[in-house]
Parts: sequence; structure tokens; C-alpha cells
Amino acid sequence: MTQSIFFVIIGFVLLVVGGEFLVRSSVALSFRLKLSKMVIGLTVVSFATSAPELLVSLQAALEGSADLALSNVIGSNIANIGLVLGITALIGPLAIDKDFYRFNWPVMIIMSLALYIFLKTDTILTRVEGGILLVSLLVYLFLLIRRARKHADTMIDEVDDTLEKVSGFKMIVWLLIGGLSLYFGSEFLVDGAKNIAQRMEVSEAVIGLTMVAIGTSVPELAASVIAALKQEKAISLGNLIGSNIFNIASVLGLTSIIQPIVLKDVRLMNVDIFWMLGFALILLPLAFIPKRMVLGRTKGFLIFAGYCVFVALVFIK
Repeated sequence: MTQSIFFVIIGFVLLVVGGEFLVRSSVALSFRLKLSKMVIGLTVVSFATSAPELLVSLQAALEGSADLALSNVIGSNIANIGLVLGITALIGPLAIDKDFYRFNWPVMIIMSLALYIFLKTDTILTRVEGGILLVSLLVYLFLLIRRARKHADTMIDEVDDTLEKVSGFKMIVWLLIGGLSLYFGSEFLVDGAKNIAQRMEVSEAVIGLTMVAIGTSVPELAASVIAALKQEKAISLGNLIGSNIFNIASVLGLTSIIQPIVLKDVRLMNVDIFWMLGFALILLPLAFIPKRMVLGRTKGFLIFAGYCVFVALVFIK
């Protein structure tokens, strides 16, 4: 058990390190390819920050642990709202822009419902369904970039300008460090998580929904807390909703194209996916009641308390 916990911790650390270096190298490469700062921020950074979830889910699916692959994404989407957004709002109120309910939130709901329908039909996420999710993501990105061009003056604080001058050698080294860290981090985390599930006599889905999901959400949590403490606007509700969209469309899309995901633990369909949908749906009324377009500390506490209830029920069940 101690060895499994050690593997999980090492896996978490490597995923955080790998994610950070992959973001840096990807942004530096994007500047070399003459991509605009806006496009880099909306696409390249989003893909790179979903890399931990992708590697973990892919590793799990290839090792025959489909429940771990699926529960990682469902749990990460719940954690992004319940844990990350809840804690961020507790630190300081978050302003909500109109794009939230006009564009980002509806897309997240559509993607979440599509995942539910695909799994409900035959309990398998097939290659065709994975392809549909990926194509949907490309359409979303096209519309996102087109909408963002109308508000180019408000773009994008999270892309580091200094990465524009990074040497080719350093960029390759960063890419290697990022890739290797993500690969070995996902191996350690998946193996450790499976062993812990066996020792605790719980399903892999339980570990995926909690421990693994929180671990792959650590980069978003760290970035959001730091931004909130600095009172920066770079990490917003839009970033977290975008992360949830990427988790479903790119992580499960790519994973199921490479290895179709066969659902085994019915709990994921009967209980946990409804928690994911519930956390997504509750954001809309919270955006308007009682104070419009502000996510304050009271709302943050309610979201975080809901997440604590979810985690408790996962283990009690």
C-alpha cells in the first residue's frame, strides 16, 4: 500500500512538471509558427493543460481499465467546478462575462449530454463517437477564435511573451522533459491507483473519480489559486469551462479513437455522470441569483460544499 501511494504521489508530481514544460514548449513552438497570441491562448494552452488527463485516460484504457479512463474525465470535470472554481471563488469574487451563458456554458452542456447519450446507448464509447467528439471540438475552436477576434483588445494575459525568444534547443529539451514526465507520470499514477483500489477493495472508478481526478486537476487548481491571490483576471470561469469541454471532446475523443472505452461500472452511468451534469447545470442559476454576473464567496462555498458531499458519497457507496 505504501509503495502504491508513493507511485501515485510521484505520478502527480511528474504530471504537474510535464504539463508545465509541455505548455512552455508548445507556446514557444507556436510563436515560431507565427500563430497569434490569441490563438495560442485559446487553443495551444488549452490542449497542453489537458495533457495530464489525456495521458492518464489513454494509459488506463490501453491497460484495460476503461472505468479509470472514464472516471478520470468525469471526476476532473466535477473537480474543476466543485473544487477549483469553489476554492477560487472563496478566495475572491469572480466576475462572469456574457460569453459564459451565450457560448461557453451551452457548449459544455451539449458536450456533457452527448457523452451521456453515447454511453447510455450501448455502454461503449466507440471510435465513431470519439471522432464525433473531436470534430465537435474543432467546430467549437473555430467559433471560439472567430468570436474572440471581435474582442481582440481584451485578449489574452495567460500567454507568456518571453517564450517568443526561446532558442530551438531549449524548446526541444522542454518538449522532451514534458513528454517523458507525462508518460511516466501517467504510468505511475495509473498503476498506483489500480493497486490502491484493489487494496481498499473499491472499484477503479472510485479512485478515478477522486484521487486521480483531483491529481490531474492540480495544475488548474494551482493556477487559479495563484491568480485569485494576485487578484488577476487571467484564470476565469471561461478557462475552467473550456477545460471541461477539452476533457470530454479531446481526452475521451482521442482515447476512444485509439482504444474504444467499454463501461463496466454502472455506477458511473447511474450516479456520477449526473453529478457532472448537475455541477455544470447549477452554474447558470448561480450566475444570476442573487447577485447577477458575480460568483462570490457564498456561491463558492456552496459549490465547494457540494463537491465535499460528492466525494463523501463516492466512498460511502
